[in-house]
Order: sequence, then C-alpha cells, then structure tokens
Amino acid sequence: MKIYLDDDIASVLLVRLLGTAGHSLLTPSDFNLSGAKDPTHLHRSVLERAALLTYNYDDFKLLHDLVLVTGGHHFGILVVRKDNDPCRDLKPSGIVRAIRNLDSSGLSLVDQYVILNHWR
Repeated sequence: MKIYLDDDIASVLLVRLLGTAGHSLLTPSDFNLSGAKDPTHLHRSVLERAALLTYNYDDFKLLHDLVLVTGGHHFGILVVRKDNDPCRDLKPSGIVRAIRNLDSSGLSLVDQYVILNHWR
C-alpha cells in the first residue's frame, strides 16, 4: 500500500516497520512539508495517490467530510485514535498489524475515513 504519513505519526520506528512490511512510504520531509498545515498534507497525499496515515482524527475527519461534500476524492484517510489508554492505544507494531488486516480485507480506501484501532 502507498502511504503518506502525516507529521504527527511519522516516527522512525513506524517508518521502518511499515517499510519492512512492504509498504511504499512518503513523509512530509520528502516534499519539504514538515510542519505544514493538515490541508497541505492531505493535498500532497491526493497528488501522490496515497492513503494518509495520522493520529489527528478530528481535523482529518473535517477535511474528509469537506472533500466529499464538495465532490472531491482522496485515497483514504487512516486514523489511529490515541485515547491515552494503554490497553486501547496502538503502538507502531499494532498500527502495522491493523494496516495488514485492513489491506487483506480488500476494502477500497478511496474516499474512506478508517479508524485503524477497529482493525487490530
């Protein structure tokens, strides 16, 4: 899967684990976009035809809704909820596992807003 990692989730460990799992990864630093606003990251992910991976569920839910209501499209927004509950929060290995489970389901990610915690 081709994945663009938002600034807030692009850790060295997660990048390594996702790469090892065979995913094609793009990060804000690849495009000199570190620290850019969320709409800029979503725009780049659309240009690159990549799903966007983020911890920022509120802002990207609004962006998802805006894109769809205006007739636009995106290649999937994958969200990891962080509720400060160690029993429910996903660590990097859990994120990779959830993406593998989602990917193997065959679900099209186009125009989808997916909470990865449900795919552990």
